[in-house]
Amino acid sequence: GRPAQTPGRNRIALPTEAAARLVADEWQVQKEQIDPATMPITRIVNSAIDGVAREMDAVRAEIAKYAGSDLVCYRASDPEGLVQAQALLWDPVLAFAREKFGARLLLAEGILFVDQPDHAIAAVRRAIDEIEGVMPLAALHVMTTLTGSALIALALVHEHFDLDSAWAAAHADEDYQMRIWGADAEALARREKRWADMKAAHALFLASRS
Repeated sequence: GRPAQTPGRNRIALPTEAAARLVADEWQVQKEQIDPATMPITRIVNSAIDGVAREMDAVRAEIAKYAGSDLVCYRASDPEGLVQAQALLWDPVLAFAREKFGARLLLAEGILFVDQPDHAIAAVRRAIDEIEGVMPLAALHVMTTLTGSALIALALVHEHFDLDSAWAAAHADEDYQMRIWGADAEALARREKRWADMKAAHALFLASRS
């Protein structure tokens, strides 16, 4: 009969009934002991209320910082199979950013850093600023950090990609290596945990805006 609270002792309150239901569903399936590992949406909500709500501008700036060294801008020069895989999955992301936001980003080979044009970063920042509300912003931040790409995350929330396609784009290099060398069980287990967080963030984003 008491209101649920975050670790920071703030009341857990969601912007929509749909978002609240996502959290309630996670609590509903808990048994005698609560397992936070099975509650990714609740973890994001707690972080949003205790942290993001107080630092929204800083969180937006951090997301925009990813665009300055975005995953999809750093391409391999070889082998040809990896070059093709990156182009197939990443070129549509850059085309989306260019056509939707007017952000024309530069490409680089390997790990050599390239300074992105100020106008491109500013265009991405404007797109981030349009994401209103604590929960959607927190979810966008989680999706950006999980994919290593502000552009992939933005393409997903603007429904240019579906969730599976966005996740595949974020793992173009890893999937190529697995096709060549085979899968590593520990790496797959870590990826499965990140995938659960990605699905949770995406679900919270959609539910918080419905």
